Amino acid sequence: MVSFKSLAALALLASSALAAPHGHAHTTLHKLEPVKRASNTTTSSKRGAAYNDASLVEALASSGTISWAYDWNMYTMGDLPSNVEFVPMLWGTKMFTGWFAAIQTLLNSGNNYILGFNEPDMASQAAMSSSDAAKYYKNYISTFAGKSKLVSPAVTNGEGDDVGLNWMRNFLNSCTDCDVDALAVHWYGDSADDFKAFVEKATALADEFGLSETWVTEFALNSDLSGSADASTSADFLSEVLPWLDEHDKVSRYAYFMCSDGHLLSGNSLSVSGKAYVS
Repeated sequence: MVSFKSLAALALLASSALAAPHGHAHTTLHKLEPVKRASNTTTSSKRGAAYNDASLVEALASSGTISWAYDWNMYTMGDLPSNVEFVPMLWGTKMFTGWFAAIQTLLNSGNNYILGFNEPDMASQAAMSSSDAAKYYKNYISTFAGKSKLVSPAVTNGEGDDVGLNWMRNFLNSCTDCDVDALAVHWYGDSADDFKAFVEKATALADEFGLSETWVTEFALNSDLSGSADASTSADFLSEVLPWLDEHDKVSRYAYFMCSDGHLLSGNSLSVSGKAYVS
């Protein structure tokens, strides 16, 4: 759900431009930071941090429940805590430049996963047809098969012929030789029941195509994103869905939207929902 800013603004820090859920900005093409690898004592939690500012991840990581993080980017945008694994993403076509060199650097430092395109089923995001995405994925991501586990593009929970899980089905049918290891989805909605139902549909689709892992790399309540919810609403939602996700044997990783002020953080400290996320 993070959009790619114009090339003229690539030097700006993404976190300074956050706005509405389908329109907040994200920058790329910064110098690649060394990736600090997780120690042997790192938590095995599925829980991750979606961030723009690496320095803010410590607020979540200090709890010991965050095992990985991503920033819609192939660069870390700063130093992550040493016990947090960075997972790079190829956001979309505007990130092709420099991609191979960046990923090779990460592979040399022990990278384990690569995330596919960000919401290609949305015109405001990576904006790709499923057939075009299959071609791009094979050219830019499948080449790393065997060196890193490959995660599919992350689709929305929207509906349509080439939207949401229908887009994913079309993509997987077009990308039978792409060596995809895991399926990624996003969800924004109004209830825990709807969230669980969508995740079950996603894991069923993954099973259909022989994928043992499903990642939920963005999810949140619509009311939380709009700011219309009271402080306890998202915390109550998280208290219900997090144990369910942790126990779900088909869900490998997940990240709530997002590690920033006004969401999981209040300033540099945990918000009410942030405390629920790391509890």
